[in-house]
Amino acid sequence: MFDPSRDQARQFFVDSWRKHQNREVLTQLEIIAADLVAHHPEYHALISDPDGVQKDFSPDDGQINPFLHLSLHLAIEEQLSINQPPGIREAFEHAQARHGDRHAALHDVLECLGETIWRAQRDKAPLDGKAYVECVWKRAGS
Repeated sequence: MFDPSRDQARQFFVDSWRKHQNREVLTQLEIIAADLVAHHPEYHALISDPDGVQKDFSPDDGQINPFLHLSLHLAIEEQLSINQPPGIREAFEHAQARHGDRHAALHDVLECLGETIWRAQRDKAPLDGKAYVECVWKRAGS
């Protein structure tokens, strides 16, 4: 099982982006990660900063953690590729059709995933895949 540390997960995005910019050979997962970074130009300076992986982001200060955001995106890409939880791909496709934009639809899914994770942590319970998919449908207007 792949269980990277916080810094290893962050470094993965940094390395993927650097390799992409240098036109180096990337693995399939690195291609996805670099594409995610490309869709977030607001993170480019941080991802390009050698000390960026050490930065702390506090929700109490109103900061969004770019590495967490990108990691959630990566998790969603994997979920969509295998349709897990069941129905997530169809719900996403509906959201994408509604938005007319893949990235905007991914952000709907990301909001639902974040809420699902938060509820599971709060309730000390497993992730509720059904509620997650229902949330995506709801955000997509169904």
